[in-house]
Amino acid sequence: MKLFCFETSLWLPRSPAGVFPFFADANNLQAITPDWLDFQVLTRQVTLRTGALIDYRLRVHGIPLRWRTLISVWEPPVRFVDEQVRGPYRLWHHEHIFEPADGGTLCQDKVRYAMWGGRLVNRLFVRRDVERIFAHRQRCLRRHFPPGVDPLGPDPRPAPGPA
Repeated sequence: MKLFCFETSLWLPRSPAGVFPFFADANNLQAITPDWLDFQVLTRQVTLRTGALIDYRLRVHGIPLRWRTLISVWEPPVRFVDEQVRGPYRLWHHEHIFEPADGGTLCQDKVRYAMWGGRLVNRLFVRRDVERIFAHRQRCLRRHFPPGVDPLGPDPRPAPGPA
């Protein structure tokens, strides 16, 4: 089984304690997922913790799929890991890391994945989709956490405005 890695990071103008609660609500995942995936969280009233299972429904290239993830690591407000239990991948291991940086938080995503079809399917479909999904997430997160006052700590960057 060929493993692939995808990593990305985003600086947000809030402390880890100010950012982490957004990620601790599984329903927020739906808000930062592109519409073209027709993504829906099926599990209601889920409390994220080690061992939590979350079920989703989505469409990938028009094909309806179900996805179940397990929260295998839960260390608020530092990191958590979700792993696919059932879904379209042979392996999906997604580590979310939140580190204090420059008066805000460096949010890192480290994904290891494998799929049927290996390199060819990754090159033709999967890698491009993963990149698009995470680019969309970053745009949504920037809008959700604009520069300004962090109730849990100072923000060294000025709010956007006329020069």
